[in-house]
Amino acid sequence: MSEERPEGPKRTCFVVMGFGKKTDFETGRTLDLDKTYRTIIKPAVTAAGFECVRADEIVHSGLIDVPMYEQLLKADVVVADLSTSNKNAYYELGVRHALRPYTTVIICEDGIQTFPFDINHVSVKKYRHMGEGIDFEEVERFRRVLTEAILEVSGKTPPRSDSPVYTFLNNLTPPALSEAMEAVAAAASKAAPPTRAALEAAPPATHSEMMREAEDARAKAEKELAEAKQETDFLKAQGDFLKAKSVLRDIRDRMRQGDPGRPEDPYVVQQLALVTYKSKHPTPLEALEEARSLLRALDPPTSNDAETLGLWGAVHKRLWDETGERRHLDEAVRAYERGFHLRNDYYNGINLAFLLNVRAADSCRLSDSATTPEEATQLRAQAVGCFVHAVQVRRDVITICRALLDEGKLSGEQKYWVLATLAEAHLGTGDEAAAAEKLEEAFAPDPPQWMKDSTREQMDRLRRLLANSPLRYINSGRS
Repeated sequence: MSEERPEGPKRTCFVVMGFGKKTDFETGRTLDLDKTYRTIIKPAVTAAGFECVRADEIVHSGLIDVPMYEQLLKADVVVADLSTSNKNAYYELGVRHALRPYTTVIICEDGIQTFPFDINHVSVKKYRHMGEGIDFEEVERFRRVLTEAILEVSGKTPPRSDSPVYTFLNNLTPPALSEAMEAVAAAASKAAPPTRAALEAAPPATHSEMMREAEDARAKAEKELAEAKQETDFLKAQGDFLKAKSVLRDIRDRMRQGDPGRPEDPYVVQQLALVTYKSKHPTPLEALEEARSLLRALDPPTSNDAETLGLWGAVHKRLWDETGERRHLDEAVRAYERGFHLRNDYYNGINLAFLLNVRAADSCRLSDSATTPEEATQLRAQAVGCFVHAVQVRRDVITICRALLDEGKLSGEQKYWVLATLAEAHLGTGDEAAAAEKLEEAFAPDPPQWMKDSTREQMDRLRRLLANSPLRYINSGRS
């Protein structure tokens, strides 16, 4: 018969980690850290008998820093996920190690191959993240590992030190909890004195609740847009994009409230830019310009964040479609090319290849109206270079897609887009037979009609570009 736990206040576990989707710069992949939290960490903590809380779930007014430091001090257990080498997570782990000698568990996704010297001798438990998702068997395995780790560090009497600070400075005395908590409470009341209206108002929504509301509105809008058949359907989608935009703007304003110099949260800005340009409000061009302005806060020209680069490329690709201004096309090519080199992924690769063909076609057009033979020769050489570069990128994309399919872990929409990308890549290298074969394989499970229509439309656009190949200048001997 299992031993029953004594009744009393529930012990707490504070989770230190990034929010949303973050890029792992060691592997170039984008990891959905919220999915890790929902599917692995929170269920494991609950199974260990603890109340689980992350910073974005804390109801607070004023600065989040006060309740966050309070949790780092008083939480019975802290789980720190260092996946994607998140700077805030490393810092908060250091604060915990300085405040408490024990009951800290460190985990991370196994993409991190090397750790900073200060923690490379500390026990770190690893799990396998697939990027957008996590394999079910891995979820089940690591839940058990994490639950057992939490029970182990919290069940020892006296607890074993897991803080390098207290391990190496073994005569150090941790701060007295009661005195420290009084100081924290005093700092909290000084930092954010409540008004009568604030006391009477309902508790504000937490960061995670607001993000969930924004994500739900965006997902609903995406679905409505994909299935839209009438003008009213497009208006519904636009309304949901604008709802998501409003919530994300509130989140951004709240995060900057009281600390105007606080760095932007990349995930919030990325999502805000995405729903802004997709809303096409008040006009498609104005929405794109607003999205571009938002993304500038993340410094896309020098960013190593693949999500930022992908959005920057998408915005400029659409600005090119709207305005025909070559600077937007060139900026889109630069963004997708940088993103492709960072992530080595099929999405950035196939977009880069297509835009290289677009740029080749535009250089051909400009060469026809060049004012001097030298200018015409230069533009045609550029066109040929872009065309050849596009073929090489597609060959790399074919290798990437085949490797993903060979792993045998793809299903549903994810598998469809890999096969559709493979079909487009084969078409772009001149292999119509292989393109038709992969397209048939993609369509076999009968995916939603909008997905098939989108793929056919993209391949038709590519065929038109390929039919006007700049290689004709070489074959004809023109210069």
